[in-house]
Amino acid sequence: MNLDEFLVQTQDRVSSELADRLRDVSAPYPQEELIFAEIVMSHMNDVDLIGEPRLSYFAGKVGNANLRLVGYAISEDADTLDLVVSLYGGVRELEAVETAEIRQAADQCFMFLKTCVEGKLVKRLDQTSDVFDIASVIEQTYNDLDRIRIFVITDRQAKSASKAFKPVVVKGKTISMEIMDIERLWRHWSAGKPRDELIVNFQEMCGDALPCVYVPGQVASYDYALAAIPAEVLHLLYERFGARLLEANVRSFLSATGKVNRGMRDTLRQDPEDFMAFNNGIVMVADEANVGRAADGSVGLVALKGMQIVNGGQTTASIYFTKKKNPETDLSRVRVAAKIIVLQSADPATEEQMISDISKYANSQNSVKQSDLSANKPFHIQLEKLANTTYCPDGVSQWFYERAAGSYNVKLAREGTTPARLKALKAAIPPARKIAKTDLAKYLNAWGRQPDAVSYGSQKNFLRFMDELSEGKLDIPEPLTVTSYKRMVAQAIIFKAAQKLSRARHFAQAQANIAAYLVSVLAEKLGDRLDLDRIWNRQEISPQLLRLMERWALEVEGALRSNAGPRMISEQAKRPECWDAVRAHSFSEADADIPELIS
Repeated sequence: MNLDEFLVQTQDRVSSELADRLRDVSAPYPQEELIFAEIVMSHMNDVDLIGEPRLSYFAGKVGNANLRLVGYAISEDADTLDLVVSLYGGVRELEAVETAEIRQAADQCFMFLKTCVEGKLVKRLDQTSDVFDIASVIEQTYNDLDRIRIFVITDRQAKSASKAFKPVVVKGKTISMEIMDIERLWRHWSAGKPRDELIVNFQEMCGDALPCVYVPGQVASYDYALAAIPAEVLHLLYERFGARLLEANVRSFLSATGKVNRGMRDTLRQDPEDFMAFNNGIVMVADEANVGRAADGSVGLVALKGMQIVNGGQTTASIYFTKKKNPETDLSRVRVAAKIIVLQSADPATEEQMISDISKYANSQNSVKQSDLSANKPFHIQLEKLANTTYCPDGVSQWFYERAAGSYNVKLAREGTTPARLKALKAAIPPARKIAKTDLAKYLNAWGRQPDAVSYGSQKNFLRFMDELSEGKLDIPEPLTVTSYKRMVAQAIIFKAAQKLSRARHFAQAQANIAAYLVSVLAEKLGDRLDLDRIWNRQEISPQLLRLMERWALEVEGALRSNAGPRMISEQAKRPECWDAVRAHSFSEADADIPELIS
């Protein structure tokens, strides 16, 4: 899928979500810009750019300053704050966004931050305001933050000059600003494509096979090679494949200004022949290797298929960006030590686990997303197989379990080879029926009466889910059955209905927490009597159950607000005692006419 097609797909997703929300006439009128922002922020969280995102809209003036915000994210360690502002045009063809427009949006978001830091905004806000919580957090915890970023998101294409913002300093803190335009979003999406599309022919790129020491896998499930790769080859590979080259790498390029990356840049420019001596090199994996002879008769790598860099992303990107910024840099004198692991396992799950472990241990100085490293656990493999072979009652449509990040988009790209096929595929498996690993953990833990765990955010909740799954603490059969799979989907349908309700009621604060607690209350009060098989068969909940959930959502909000007191609901909701207080709250009686209730 190219950039033009990706733009159309994104706008189709916004339109589909808009149409879905318009069906609820009692809900506030949904704005396309906010739906777009929600989609983009969710994606940014998926690729680990930001923490758990929260939609929080504000547009107004304080004095002569214009302030704007569409959302924010706070890292799980509460040391990073990301603020998001949008420029949405609703375009279906690539269109440039002017630099002045981007800078104006960034300035308005910056003024929102500055006004909060100075304590001028909170006192002007009602406690029911969308941004009251985040404004209070900024005012109270600004000095404790280590990193602050402002993201401008847009469905248009930014010029190169627009993507370079100068950091701004406020009260000793450096605020960086970034643009997430449709092209950058597409590049992140492209990173999810399968490894077998990456074929590297060294004979064509270097004029000869790449000399190496090659060790066949006599005692292991992989072959092993050591080589010195010309930096010019890495530069060309990064130029051709971009982030896809680093798909299995747990880190993206940080920046050229960091101490280590700055050192690599300086060595490339000043002492290129010493780069190999000073640099630790890179680690690569590949699915296949074509081994031949170099011109001098020595063993050499002719080509690699399915190549990925699992350690050395900073090195590769530094080479590329140094040459791009300083064209006079002589890469012909630079070699990079490379350890190449050619996987030989016949079992795809074992192979992916090997890649996961290599990535984890080769990058052990940095944190690794638990959800990515758990993709090959038997539970997720079984669930993926069940999703691929189980059809909804209509016999045509399915749910999609995204065991590997980006696999839903890969399926669309692989099988939607014509507009008609893509349309049919989306109709059979719409984005609303995609369930990611972290989403499933959220649905099941909420139904399992653990809304406090869900409130900690996707990754921490997932870690807890996997720990309890491995310890046998969850009511999940082993092996999974079609029946258990259908009931999990029913729980997903319930959670999605709760999410939609919390959005439709336009709760100013803690929509995600209200949804999680509402599902837990439903499970607590009615779980043993609720017919999940009926929900699967109808692929929706009844209007009667929806009315009860609407009523209980308001009561859940009141209970959460009462328990939180002056604290942020989203923070208080993480405490087990908060769940104890909510479950002890006196809720109104369930109506007797709810068809899902088993007599």
